[in-house]
Amino acid sequence: MQQRAYYVTTPIYYISGNPHIGHVYTTVVADVLARTARTAGPAFFLTGTDEHGQKVANAATAAGKLPQEWCDDLVPRWQSLFAAYHVAYDDFIRTTQPRHERVVQRVFETLRERGDVYLGTYEGWYCVFDETFWLESKLAGGKCPTCGREVQWISEDDWFFALSKYGPRLLEYFRAHPDWVRPKSVYNEMMALLEEGVEDFSISRTNFDWGIPIPGGSGVIYVWFDALLNYISAIGWSVDDDRFHAYWPAAVQLVGKEIARFHTIIWPAVLWAIGEAPPELVFAHGWITVEGQKIGKSLGNAVDPFALADRFGADSLRYFLLREAPFGSDFSYSEEKIAQRHNNDLGNDLGNLAHRTLSMLQRYREGVVPAPGATPVLARFAELPQHMRTAIFDLRFRDALESAWDLVTTLNRAVEERKPWALHKEERGAELDAFLYELCEGLRRLAILLHPFMPERMQELWRRLGIGETRIDDAWESAFARPLAPGTHTILGDPLFPRLDLVGK
Repeated sequence: MQQRAYYVTTPIYYISGNPHIGHVYTTVVADVLARTARTAGPAFFLTGTDEHGQKVANAATAAGKLPQEWCDDLVPRWQSLFAAYHVAYDDFIRTTQPRHERVVQRVFETLRERGDVYLGTYEGWYCVFDETFWLESKLAGGKCPTCGREVQWISEDDWFFALSKYGPRLLEYFRAHPDWVRPKSVYNEMMALLEEGVEDFSISRTNFDWGIPIPGGSGVIYVWFDALLNYISAIGWSVDDDRFHAYWPAAVQLVGKEIARFHTIIWPAVLWAIGEAPPELVFAHGWITVEGQKIGKSLGNAVDPFALADRFGADSLRYFLLREAPFGSDFSYSEEKIAQRHNNDLGNDLGNLAHRTLSMLQRYREGVVPAPGATPVLARFAELPQHMRTAIFDLRFRDALESAWDLVTTLNRAVEERKPWALHKEERGAELDAFLYELCEGLRRLAILLHPFMPERMQELWRRLGIGETRIDDAWESAFARPLAPGTHTILGDPLFPRLDLVGK
């Protein structure tokens, strides 16, 4: 039987405007997970755009466009952004695609047939910007607790999902699976909501028409109910059972903590209602902040991710986002912090290790990898691949990178201690060969291990090591079983991570 694929998803991104660095953050994390998973077996990485709802309709009207035209104009910018950051997704789903609309309507009909969807009247507060219904007790000073905007009082006949029916099962599941929602702070917050009790959930709207039509009725399906189903519509639910079960349940679904409620309370209940299992893990990560405020379009502090990639390099940004703080926590952004990580970690540590190694190889051995000898430094890091793989799949990206940097630091320190220039001067050729080989092989291993984090720069390092045009993203075990061949011709090249100067920025 084929191994089930490692299925990782980002939230689909709401297309009411341009993407910002927060969207890059989530997507890069998914990319690192998928790239690592592919070194061991099949993997599937899904991202995409959420294109229905009143906010999109309003934005399109303001731009003098039809909603579909508005979405069609914006989607290429998101796809270009992910390409700029070397993101290798397997599928990009749009909620306006027929394949998605068919599944959403089929789910609705299934729930209606089973009595989990019924007609009722909704009266309450609604935030257009967040497309979210709120109890009065949850408002903050009479405004939306998420974005701080004014809310509207809505009274209309809607279709409801019988979420309250699944309240006891949700509580039982949370208690039996304390690690299925992470980090723990989000798990505790969701548990508190469940202990308060959950109410049935309105899943239709009748005051606008930009959405998936209700089958056999009037109105459209509520954008959040529509959006959640992308995770199963993309992999063939009710259309291709073999494909669906090859991927579902998802190994990990990544979300921002502000949308954890939808993904950890409503989403599993909907899945149970159609006879499917919940995802294995929902991870609600923290926010990138500027002066303590979450980055976002609504707050006017969104950072242009295209400009950042141009200024610092996409791989440097990928590294910064995953090294700066433990995944799950908030962390602050500044150009100075990015430059510091780039100059110190990537330029001075890893880049310098590569440049000095290839320079010495050029100076002492005409750029040709010598015969190996003992590799005492590398022997101490024999467990590094497994340690990094474990840390990555546990979403401890900072730990994984720090363990790789232990090897970088150790190799740099070994250069200072062994003094290959002295070995050359003293004509201790065999010792010099053994040490130069160990440095080159160490770089080869670092290129493999760091490739999920910095795919473009590590592929370039791979090329400079003379390994040819072969790709790094092979199984880690087989890659490590093929050490660098003596006689390989290397390329010196310019520094991998040229120093950045922020003066006059």
